[in-house]
Amino acid sequence: MLKRFVILLSLFTCVSSFAQGVSIPQLDRAAGKRVGFTYEYSLSKDGAGFSKVTEGEVLVEDNAYRLDGLGLTIVCNGETRWTYDPSVGEVVIESAENDNILTNPALLISSYRHYGNALHVKSGAKDSLDVVYDVDDDVRARFVLTGIAYSEPQGKSDFTFDVKSLPKDSVITDLR
Repeated sequence: MLKRFVILLSLFTCVSSFAQGVSIPQLDRAAGKRVGFTYEYSLSKDGAGFSKVTEGEVLVEDNAYRLDGLGLTIVCNGETRWTYDPSVGEVVIESAENDNILTNPALLISSYRHYGNALHVKSGAKDSLDVVYDVDDDVRARFVLTGIAYSEPQGKSDFTFDVKSLPKDSVITDLR
């Protein structure tokens, strides 16, 4: 579970490191909205072709998010983050108090202009975005966001995780 969690965190570390001062209309439109999209994440090392790492779906509203990918569901209401791996029946509960760009994809929407200058927008349309991020000298990450949809905020009911609904033999690790 930890390996998959680290890959997902890497996804949002890289995707959130957008060029300072660059305007990306698909993300600018997201201010004050609920935003959902499907993502595909791939990596390239030393100029080789991109190899797909994961894909999934994200829903963001204000400082809350829900991410489904790599078999994990990560839910955060802005105060608490639940990472659930149904394949092993385990949920890890953590405080989101010290969340940063590494752990909170909501910051992608609100703060993309504040991170780095290594973003290359390959293409974009009204509801999609294809970007490459230079992670370091020889590693590049590619993010293809599709089906970007904006709606009015609906509250945080979609951003809580009901631990009581888990099977009785589930492992619950509360790190708060």
